[in-house]
Amino acid sequence: MCMLDDLDRGLIHALQLDGRASFSRIAEVLGVSTQTIARRYQRLRADHGMRVVGLGEPHRAGQTRWLARLTASPHTAQDLALALARRDDTSWVKLASGGTEIVTVVDTGAASGNPLLLHDIPRATSITSVSAHYILHAYRGGPTPWPGHLKGLTEEQQQQLALEVHPGDRALAETDRDLLTALGRDGRTSLADLAGATGWSSATVARRLAALQSTGELFFDVEINPALLGATTEALLWMAVTPARLDAVGTTLAQHDELAFVAATTGPTNLMAHALCADPGALHHYLTYRLGALDAIRTLETAPVLRTLKAAGPLLF
Repeated sequence: MCMLDDLDRGLIHALQLDGRASFSRIAEVLGVSTQTIARRYQRLRADHGMRVVGLGEPHRAGQTRWLARLTASPHTAQDLALALARRDDTSWVKLASGGTEIVTVVDTGAASGNPLLLHDIPRATSITSVSAHYILHAYRGGPTPWPGHLKGLTEEQQQQLALEVHPGDRALAETDRDLLTALGRDGRTSLADLAGATGWSSATVARRLAALQSTGELFFDVEINPALLGATTEALLWMAVTPARLDAVGTTLAQHDELAFVAATTGPTNLMAHALCADPGALHHYLTYRLGALDAIRTLETAPVLRTLKAAGPLLF
């Protein structure tokens, strides 16, 4: 697999900071022509499946998030994972542990109780186990991306592109549903198309986007194969941490460049992380020397990721 060059990394970093930044603005910061940035963007989309997705703040009022773990027989796990990926209430569907384990995030309204997923899925005879882990607190993930996406710009360039965010009381409204749905499919959808999707005017869409971004309730993520950025080995880490030191360990892990996601959860393990490393040796070094140095981690289960069938945005087929 080819590696991305510095310009590609700069473009990805820019889009992570502001997913709707114009090509001309990005080009000015990177010191190239607008046409060059447009061509690079289209190439990354066409050749490498890159997508910018707009997402609502994951811990907004009325939303709960679960991590669901399912194990299944090898000949049915992939079909089951694809079925889960097609659901509107799932994201980050991954095949792990040799292809016999499926892990996914399930979003549900606070009033609906446990996700319907956990009522439906165990009926399949190929399922051998199901567990659900309520996400209590995310130390990294969502608006705080994997550092591998943030290595293409200098500090000065970042300051030129970063949006000012002032968290406030403004809440995503039910009327924003169509806007979020369109942005979830393509965060760079034009104002005209967003106006068509919402029934608003283009000016109203622009004002609402600016308002939601300014309070951090709307953010953008760049979906691209991490192997293109040098991370060829992925693993899900399930840790049991001494409760009194859970917050300290979670905060420490959130500073590790190897981790794309860190969250406190319910269940027999109380801290989960998603590791992205250069190769198996790098993962071994990370587990042994960095995590191994944290004596508050009592147990650690490592589940290698074979394939990601769905990331943050919905499937487009």
